[in-house]
Amino acid sequence: MSEATVNDDLMTGEEATAGDPVVEVNDRDYVNSLARGLEVIKVFTRHTPKMTLSEVAQATGMTRATVRRFLLTLVREGYVETNGKYFNLRPKILELGFSALSSMDIWDVAQPIMNDLSEKLQESCFAAVLDHDSVIYVARATSNRRMNVGINIGSRVPAHTVSTGRVLLAALPDELLHQYLEEMTLTKFTPNTTTSKVQLRDQIDEVRLKGWSIVDQELEVGLRSLSVPVRDGQGKIVAALNVCCPSMRITLEDMRTRVLAETLEASNRITRALQI
Repeated sequence: MSEATVNDDLMTGEEATAGDPVVEVNDRDYVNSLARGLEVIKVFTRHTPKMTLSEVAQATGMTRATVRRFLLTLVREGYVETNGKYFNLRPKILELGFSALSSMDIWDVAQPIMNDLSEKLQESCFAAVLDHDSVIYVARATSNRRMNVGINIGSRVPAHTVSTGRVLLAALPDELLHQYLEEMTLTKFTPNTTTSKVQLRDQIDEVRLKGWSIVDQELEVGLRSLSVPVRDGQGKIVAALNVCCPSMRITLEDMRTRVLAETLEASNRITRALQI
């Protein structure tokens, strides 16, 4: 649907008014329109993934004309889509989260905890965030072993092939997850790689129930990994904490017990530190 069509549909029987509520701002640097635009974005949740113009206006306390301008701007920028009646967020909205995450001091907090985890397990540890159909590694800690997993900060890998991707996809609202799965191309890298979207969805649902993921040699033969969510001080999942190791060194049973327990404790330590 073109922007012009959306405009025509929404303008029917409605004109912009000059009576929009004005928020009194004491700080001259406060950008009121930006704050109100963010309020429009935040009304879309797991429970309300699709909303009409009137519903967004009611939820934000703004006029329909004001909300309409914000929504059409978001549609034009690719962060929201509409069928002419209902609006919903598009996966591109996650770019905002990634930009914010890359500038936060969360990794200053997480790095020493990841170092401890790597030393305790004597394996490589990583943290990753979701970016479109890939994960990007944003932090790492290596062990004293001569051989460590060669993933560098900034490396990008397909989300469907790794445990970090499963954890981060599981954290998405159903609507966004559905869009992701529709748009993803499941390339086969090893005989173990999941290439069925139905099977991948089942695996993601399992991660949602368990709260962690193990992926065995789906990106590269000889490597298996375990990931758990990393939550911020408000409990929101912002990244995945990962332990990656050679399959000949760590058994699946060991990963489900010792490695999982240590990794969950490290993730909880990060969250507790962010609450201080």
